[in-house]
Amino acid sequence: MTVPLLQLADVRKRYNIGQPNEAEVLRGVSLTLQPGEFAALIGPSGSGKSTLLNIIGLLEPLTTGSYQLQGDEVAGLDDAALTLRRRTTLGFVFQFHHLLPAFTALENVTLPALMREGAVSAAETDRALAMLQAVGLAQAAAKRPGQLSGGMQQRVAIARALVLQPPLVLADEPTGNLDTASSDEVFKLMRHMHATLNTAFLIVTHDPRLAARCDRVIELVDGRIQRDERQVPTGADNRASAAATPPP
Repeated sequence: MTVPLLQLADVRKRYNIGQPNEAEVLRGVSLTLQPGEFAALIGPSGSGKSTLLNIIGLLEPLTTGSYQLQGDEVAGLDDAALTLRRRTTLGFVFQFHHLLPAFTALENVTLPALMREGAVSAAETDRALAMLQAVGLAQAAAKRPGQLSGGMQQRVAIARALVLQPPLVLADEPTGNLDTASSDEVFKLMRHMHATLNTAFLIVTHDPRLAARCDRVIELVDGRIQRDERQVPTGADNRASAAATPPP
């Protein structure tokens, strides 16, 4: 039997515990994600999506409940252990790409290796170049973020998230800061990389068009999962077509 990539059981998150303004943002979330899934996390503003993504990303602790990552309980681990799991298991893509402006595209993509190893080997540089080629930006390796369009910068961010081939990429509104054409390009790229590497993606989005192009939709409302269903994705960038040709 395949071990789930992640499994949350009755996860709750409270802020300001014991104070008059105590608030419960997540109210008993249970969720299982299998290796290689491509899922959207949707819901209105204030529903707890970003909080849930931060907990899954080991960026903030849950209050009560269980969180197993690749079969290991990670709730309650100390900071050093959480950092290690984060660096070896997770990749991140955010609405704002968070590229370092003084670094070239290639140097930005090698950052995960630098943070994990303290240095970047020739093999890791080659891997980063290969990843830039995979996202269609080999020619931009020596350019800095300010010399790239918004869509190109987000493609660099995707290459950075995937360069160490993590089992799971968490994407928080990855197309929310882009125009429609660039948004479509970046989403098609994520589907292509998912098909190529079989990396799981969990994507927070407010865009129903993008959610419709995912294999699974998880809807969070008032801190609870209201809907969790698999679907046949719309559009030409489904798994089969995305695997056929890389993005331009």
